[in-house]
Amino acid sequence: MELNSTRIVLNYLGEGMLRLSKLTDYATVILSFMARDNDQMHAAMEIASITGIALPTVSKILKLLVNAKILISTRGAKGGYELARAPAEISIAAVISALEGPIALTECSISQQGCEQASGCGIRGNWNLINQTIHNALESVTLADMVRPARSQDLTWKQEILIPVASLYR
Repeated sequence: MELNSTRIVLNYLGEGMLRLSKLTDYATVILSFMARDNDQMHAAMEIASITGIALPTVSKILKLLVNAKILISTRGAKGGYELARAPAEISIAAVISALEGPIALTECSISQQGCEQASGCGIRGNWNLINQTIHNALESVTLADMVRPARSQDLTWKQEILIPVASLYR
């Protein structure tokens, strides 16, 4: 769902899939690389070379992450980029918000002004509840979690997780 040309909210793409933009995906790759070697300054060219992401794209992402205070940039011969905080203190929600804008499944999750039906809508509160639950889930995952080995051998991890709507109200 697109709010405007500069802010993309979670995109719904057929077959029941919510998808983030490539830039956000690339940002998590870049930040995961940096989180693995947290004590070192990284140049944009080094990041591009190691991650395989084109340098102009890396530069664009780094600028957005600096603006969001997720990264710190230092100029000069020994300059580069480093995480502004420890990987365990940087949530995936913060990364998504830095690149996509506010996390929202529907327009009314951000503002009533974006929806023509807001005045007569009886389910807006439920969408806000769902939106908040997703935001909380993304907030609970950090860069430190992203660099841990994947639980690929755990069969329950690969299964769909169904959450009854009634449990959201607890």
